[in-house]
Amino acid sequence: MDSVELLLHPVRLRIVHAMSGGRTLTTSELCGLLPDVSKATVYRHVGTLADGGLLEVVGEQRVRGSVERRYRLQRARAVVDAETAAAVPVEDHRRIFAVAMAALLAEFDAYLDRDGADPTADSVGYRQHAVWLSEEELATLIGQMRAAILGQLANEPSPDRRRYLLSPILFPAEQVPTAAPDAPDGPRRDDPQEQGK
Repeated sequence: MDSVELLLHPVRLRIVHAMSGGRTLTTSELCGLLPDVSKATVYRHVGTLADGGLLEVVGEQRVRGSVERRYRLQRARAVVDAETAAAVPVEDHRRIFAVAMAALLAEFDAYLDRDGADPTADSVGYRQHAVWLSEEELATLIGQMRAAILGQLANEPSPDRRRYLLSPILFPAEQVPTAAPDAPDGPRRDDPQEQGK
């Protein structure tokens, strides 16, 4: 199974999110981070991700008669490169986006279900902004966003840091406008709102 197929499941995508930032976690610890998902489901998907090479075993220990494995994300395998993304048919992007949104919704529900969840105090945001950009302005904006995000991805876990999920989503909301004929300065007489005046 390739990386795209491995990531095309909301629970597997959430496991990858939980493992990001260089963390090493056991399946039991992952279950604690995904309390809304059954333990059997987490164990099954961790196995699938490990078999697919997205998770690697970095340690084992005996716990009450069984072996507990500690996993780390293989970041290079968990990223879909530009060439692979360009080869994905347009119709498949609908499915990929739906999985990403399902994972995001599940993460947000899990956050709201926690004791003491406080979206205002936690600076939770889910705004949508419409911006008009030329191709050059779009490239500049993406570069600035990447620089801002990449600068924080190197942060290591520490007692004074919380793990946040940041999910930038960007797509054109309209077709590129076609060249409009020169319009007169005032309202047109054939404009229904202007008739009868």
